[in-house]
Amino acid sequence: MRREGKTGKAIIVGGSIAGVSCAHALSGVGWEVVVLEKSFGHTTGSPTGAGLGLDPLSCDIITSWLGGSAPLQSRTLPLSVDQNQATDTEKKTHRILTRDEEFNFRAAHWADLHELLLNSLPPNILMWGHHFLSFSIADDKASVTVKAKVLETGEIVEIVGDLLIAADGCLSSIRRTFLPNHTLRYAGYCAWRGVLDYSENVDLETTIKGIRRVYPDMGKCLYFDLGPRTHCVLYELLNKRINWIWYINQPEPQTKGNSVTMKVSKEMINKMQEDANQFWVPELVKLMKATKEPFLNVIYDSDPIEKIFFDNVVLVGDAVHPTTPHCLRSTNMSLLDAQVLGKCLEKWGRGDLQSALSEYQSIRLPMVSKQVLHARKVGRIKQGLDVPDREIFDPNKASSEECCEIQQKNVPFFSYIPELLRS
Repeated sequence: MRREGKTGKAIIVGGSIAGVSCAHALSGVGWEVVVLEKSFGHTTGSPTGAGLGLDPLSCDIITSWLGGSAPLQSRTLPLSVDQNQATDTEKKTHRILTRDEEFNFRAAHWADLHELLLNSLPPNILMWGHHFLSFSIADDKASVTVKAKVLETGEIVEIVGDLLIAADGCLSSIRRTFLPNHTLRYAGYCAWRGVLDYSENVDLETTIKGIRRVYPDMGKCLYFDLGPRTHCVLYELLNKRINWIWYINQPEPQTKGNSVTMKVSKEMINKMQEDANQFWVPELVKLMKATKEPFLNVIYDSDPIEKIFFDNVVLVGDAVHPTTPHCLRSTNMSLLDAQVLGKCLEKWGRGDLQSALSEYQSIRLPMVSKQVLHARKVGRIKQGLDVPDREIFDPNKASSEECCEIQQKNVPFFSYIPELLRS
């Protein structure tokens, strides 16, 4: 069945940041878009998203979608310093390994960024409570039909478009249709994560004063604390919140359903807090203990794939490049995916979809493949795991040369802007 009309129509499966970013990028170049999302509305407390860092290019992209920088700046804090430091587990002191004072990122809470992007879209674009079921491509490749279940009523609906965009995450069912043998790879460690909100709790004043004393650049610095075979991340978010992540080497745990977040018990939390005393300075341990409802992510990535579009189906975000989080790439890659895809569709038009998708693939695939593999390597270095052609990393003995690879500025394509976006 051929879809009538001159305007291209894209069906986006997944209403997370990758999905709503594609909605911005495509609607901005004249495409009709619809986003299918199985949840019933935006949540401010997403269990899988806490803090994130936006690079300068991502900030520029978001600014172009929102028509100015003020909305983004009002929801984020500047991160002008990237610092790696070794923690002496016995003396509970720090030694700076690397420090970059020209970092120029911005820190955001996942839910804040998602809400900002979502609320700036026309209200009729996102179809809440629609669970994606299946899709079919027309024999002449001119259209794609998506079936979804309306969860509130049980009704099955069909939506026809020119392009299907898979923004359905690292466990993408759409990717599995084309690449059934492509699986996630367990990194060898999990991450305890939490956000301490001290905005209305005067009892936390001593805790925050202690953190600011030990981490004097809190509020502008992305801190990486490296201990023996482990590391921790710490930075401040807007509205008096502090984001922390602690990576722990362990056998792969069992998760339930399509989730990379584990359900944790009070006993697990208590043990984590007690174990923290062995590694981290007392001020950081106190912050962890004061955090309500910390959660545990199982860390995965996947080997790079060789193709990211199939006829008129294209993959974006974590559906293409599940990655470990050490280089702050996941959200930044998703934002750039969306913008490059939109510009390619604008350049080639609805009449030459294959050329548009081919160019999207040629621009994005080499970049994301190298960034995923680099983030994997950085994670293994910081966790004291085996890395080919180098000794196990010991932060308390590491030379400046050995520390070079773990700096954010040495991520492949760190400051690169695709030619398509330079005009």
